[in-house]
Amino acid sequence: VIIQSGIHDNYASLILALVALLSAVLMELAINGARGAFTLRDGSAVTTALIFTLLMPNTIHPVIVALGSIFAIAIVKHAYGGLGTNWLNPALGGWIFVTASWPNSFAKALDGSALQQFYQAVGRGVLDPSGSPLAILKIAGYKISSQDSFLTGVMNHTLFSPINAELPAGYFDFFSFSGPAMIADRGILLLLIGTIIITAFRINKPLIPAVYTALYLLLVRLFGAIPFGGSLGNGDMLFGLLSGGTLLTAFILATDPGTGTKSYQAGLITAGLAAILGFLFRYFGGSPYGALYGILVTNTLIPIIRTLEITLLYTNRRTL
Repeated sequence: VIIQSGIHDNYASLILALVALLSAVLMELAINGARGAFTLRDGSAVTTALIFTLLMPNTIHPVIVALGSIFAIAIVKHAYGGLGTNWLNPALGGWIFVTASWPNSFAKALDGSALQQFYQAVGRGVLDPSGSPLAILKIAGYKISSQDSFLTGVMNHTLFSPINAELPAGYFDFFSFSGPAMIADRGILLLLIGTIIITAFRINKPLIPAVYTALYLLLVRLFGAIPFGGSLGNGDMLFGLLSGGTLLTAFILATDPGTGTKSYQAGLITAGLAAILGFLFRYFGGSPYGALYGILVTNTLIPIIRTLEITLLYTNRRTL
């Protein structure tokens, strides 16, 4: 994903990834030296740095990325005892730190992105009778690439015209977005391929992203058009899935074992809760990256959920 993004921005995304990796590894080594333990081999510092990079805009200053990566390792991961004892995903904690500490720099780095233009237009009162985000973007002056127009035309001619349907232009740009955006949203094509591979090899628990995605898209379909001038049952599921970090949240952040539940049952419940919160924050809270805030709130509840798990699932089972 980072490589796909880097191809379109003169390798700026790759530079940010290297900065995040170097900062995370050096911080991990420094803490290892102070504690007399060597935890770098578990790979969590590298994983944290890469996920954190995906959450950053591709044009943000590298120093901010370095500080965010250091915060993720030193504070979010190790201040709570290290891998498996932290209540918050370290990469997500680094993202929160950056957005809270440098909100103007973060927002400026997203100038011109599709999501920013969309929410700015909605904030100015630009709505569409069908509640279509792509229609609102068109009104706001967002330019669709020639490649998107060509591919959309081919799809409409070959697949949709025979069934009297039409695919609006604009979706294909999300698969390989070349403008400023969160890096995860600039490499949706490879991210989608990666999620398929992760699920096929059962690297994560496949039902968790399935529950998250299904519930999130159901809510988008039912209620997603209402905030943008549309009606019930007319929400744009493709727009909801391909933007705002939804895929990254469903397949990586929601399945993080370090900040997850102990049982599969509770994991499915928290995935559903994260999907509901993510939808509410994005569509009714006006946050383009509401999915990330949904995971953040869910992470804060994990200690309570783990306590309930022990009481309801394990203690009661031993008693019986």
